[in-house]
Amino acid sequence: MTSTTPVPLSESGLLAAHAPLRPDPAGPAEDGHAAYQAQLGGPVYVVDFGGPADGPVMVCVHGLGGSYHNWLRLAPLLTPTCRVLALDLAGHGRTPAQRPRPHVAGNQRLLDRFLTEVLAGPAVLVGNSMGGMISLRQSVLAPDTVAGLVLVNPALPLPRGAYPAPMTLALFAALFVPRLGTHTLARRRARTTPLTLVEESLVRLCGDPSRIPARTLEVMERAQRERGLTAGADAAFVTAARSVVAAMVRRTPLTGYLRTAAAPTLLLHGTADRLVPVAMAHAAARSRPDWRVEILAGLGHIPMLEDPDQTATIILDWLAHEGRPAAHAARRPGAGLAPGPLSQDIPTSANVAAGQAVDS
Repeated sequence: MTSTTPVPLSESGLLAAHAPLRPDPAGPAEDGHAAYQAQLGGPVYVVDFGGPADGPVMVCVHGLGGSYHNWLRLAPLLTPTCRVLALDLAGHGRTPAQRPRPHVAGNQRLLDRFLTEVLAGPAVLVGNSMGGMISLRQSVLAPDTVAGLVLVNPALPLPRGAYPAPMTLALFAALFVPRLGTHTLARRRARTTPLTLVEESLVRLCGDPSRIPARTLEVMERAQRERGLTAGADAAFVTAARSVVAAMVRRTPLTGYLRTAAAPTLLLHGTADRLVPVAMAHAAARSRPDWRVEILAGLGHIPMLEDPDQTATIILDWLAHEGRPAAHAARRPGAGLAPGPLSQDIPTSANVAAGQAVDS
């Protein structure tokens, strides 16, 4: 594989002709990663974590209330062999809630525009929670844009008899009461410090919140403070949350997407997930025996932050084996130097374990 020193996107051969992508005026993102704005009906915040131009292109799609920050610990473990990008969905992170509306369907259309107007070919989508639902939807509605799927604790059809934890049910129930959802979020923010809000969310999101290092807590605290200053962020969260829950409970057309998705797929799910029951992953494994399904003991809803080493090890092993067709399809023939055989390029679980996560 060629050097992992990132070639600027404008020189990488990864962009579509006349891609509506410009460097973000505010400069680099967290940890110095290159940041851009894509004009897709409004500014969309995009972060390039780097990686070789001739490696498989991966696009990370965060979950409800998340942003590109969700990938800061995982991305450096993938960039030695993959080119890793992330975007903030509408109403999340640094992408304002303009057009499209910040629900699942609207953000899937936003992802579709990014894949077709900004990138010059298909990508492996790495989607967490709501981002997994959006990525699955994209793979069925626009299969030519998706080389493969890595679904991390994705929001899938809720199996009968499976329910989230009581604290999660109470939270989402409030969001469905007209005007109460945004009022509740605003009141909590007014009465609670950004750090406390982060710590409370990690109790819901992690199997063991102590696994999140101090540096990551600092990043999440800054993101929470920034979110509190963003107009319309609470309304966007409520809109997105309602659409996710409705799709999970209604089951159609989400069940149809699950059954018909053709892209090679890896599904990872933590057993301690309090938001999306692990029963969803077991049901998906029965429905899709062609998928590789990995159940992560003791991990919660965000394993890429809670245990990035294990998450990266599984992803890279999948790319070298079951996901090898996806890795080939996500490469750009004209980008970088001609790659060697994929089996030499993508490390397996046996040799990637020596890598260390970046404490971001």
